[in-house]
Amino acid sequence: MTEADSILIIGAGQSGAVAAATLRDLGHAGPITLIGREAHAPYERPPLSKAVLQSAEAHAQTAVHPGDFYEQRRITLLTGAEALRLDPSAHLVHLSNGRRLEYSRCLLATGGRARELPSLPRGTAGVHYIRTLDDAAALRAGLTPQARVVVIGGGFLGLEVASTARSLGADVTVLESAPRLLERVLPAALSDWLADRVRHAGVTLRLDARIARSRAQPHPDAAVRHHARFTLELQDATVIEADVVVVAIGLAPEVSLAEQAGLALDAVNGGIVVDANCRSSDAAIYAAGDCASQHRRYLNTALRLESWQNANEQARAAAAGMLGLPTPGEPYPWFWTDQFGCNVQMLGLPQPGLAYACRGVPLSQADAPKFIWLGHRDGIPVHAIAINAGGDLRQLRVLFEQGLRIDPQRYADETVALKPLVKACQQSVAAAS
Repeated sequence: MTEADSILIIGAGQSGAVAAATLRDLGHAGPITLIGREAHAPYERPPLSKAVLQSAEAHAQTAVHPGDFYEQRRITLLTGAEALRLDPSAHLVHLSNGRRLEYSRCLLATGGRARELPSLPRGTAGVHYIRTLDDAAALRAGLTPQARVVVIGGGFLGLEVASTARSLGADVTVLESAPRLLERVLPAALSDWLADRVRHAGVTLRLDARIARSRAQPHPDAAVRHHARFTLELQDATVIEADVVVVAIGLAPEVSLAEQAGLALDAVNGGIVVDANCRSSDAAIYAAGDCASQHRRYLNTALRLESWQNANEQARAAAAGMLGLPTPGEPYPWFWTDQFGCNVQMLGLPQPGLAYACRGVPLSQADAPKFIWLGHRDGIPVHAIAINAGGDLRQLRVLFEQGLRIDPQRYADETVALKPLVKACQQSVAAAS
C-alpha cells in the first residue's frame, strides 16, 4: 500500500464517518474522501426522533465527530455532494457537480430512504418523513400543544416520535397496520404490554389500521398556512382528523449506485450482498450499514440490520477489510429504543419454539418498570428484551455470544445475584472441557 492509495466513502452518515476514522486508526496514510448528500457533517440519527424533536439546540450534540476532526485526521469531507454514477471498471465516481473522483477502494455507506405512502408523498404540506436533521426540524415546528398528530407506523421510529410528541403536549394517534406492535421483534405478551403502556401515556393506538382514503385542505389559520388539515378514513370507516401526519413505515436501502454498477443485491431484503469483510461482488467496492446485506452467524441468515450497533461494527469491519487486515468478530445483534419512559434493549431476534423466563416484575406498568425477558432453547439464550435493565443485559451478553446454558429458574430468581450466576455458567463449561 502506498501514499497514493485513495479510499472513497460514499455516504456521510454514521457508517461512513466511523469507517473514515477507523481507516486512520488502522494506519492508512493515503487520501480518504467522504461524500455526503446533506449539507451537514456526519451526525447520529437516533436522536432525530427524540432530543432533536424536543429542542433546536440538540442537533449540536448529534455529530459523530467534533467539528475539526476531519481536518485534523486529513479526511476530505464533501458535503452537499451527490454521487450520480459509479464506474467500477475505471474506478471512478461521477458527482452531480461534474467532478470525477478516482479511487483504489470504495465504500458504499449510502444508508436508506424512508418508504413513502403514495397518497401522502414527501413535500405535501403537513406530511413529515423523519430521516434527516432537516426533516426533524420541520416536524418540530408542528409539535405544538394540542396539535392533532397522526403517526402512521408503529415501529421503533413511529413509537419514538409518538412518545416525543405526546411529551410536548400534542394529541397523538398511532396507526399500525399489523395486529400488534413490533411483532417481528417482540413476543406477543410484550407487544400487548407495550400497547398498554402507549395507551396509558394518552396516545390513541389503533392496530390493524389501514388507510382507505386521505384528504388534505389548507389550514384556516394563516399563521400555520404551511401546514394543512387532514382527514384520514380507515378501511373500517373510522375517520380521523389531523393537523400533522408523520409517516414512519420503514426504510428502503439506498442501492441505486450499486445497482447501476452491477453489484449483487440480495433478492429478499434488497441490500448490497457483502462477505464477512464487507466486500461486495466487486473486489474494490465495499458496503456497510443499512444498505448492506450480510450473513449473520448468530441468526443463521442474511439480513440487513438497521441499527446503531450495526452501522458502527460494519464500518470497522469494512475499514479493516479494505486494508487487508483481520476483521473484528461478529457481535451478537443488539438493538435499543427509548420511548414512553422506558429504555428498551434487545439481544437477538425471536425464533420459533423459544421459552421465555422473566427476571423482575413481569409486564409491570410502573412509572419505571425493570425486567428482562430471556428467550431460550433448552436453556441456551437466544433472545432477550430488557426494560430499563441495560446493565443487567450487558452481563448476560457473554452467554449469548458463547452459547452457554443457563438455568431459567435460577435466572428468574432475583435473590440469586446475576454476576455470580453468569460466572458459574462459564465455569461449568470450562470444567466440562
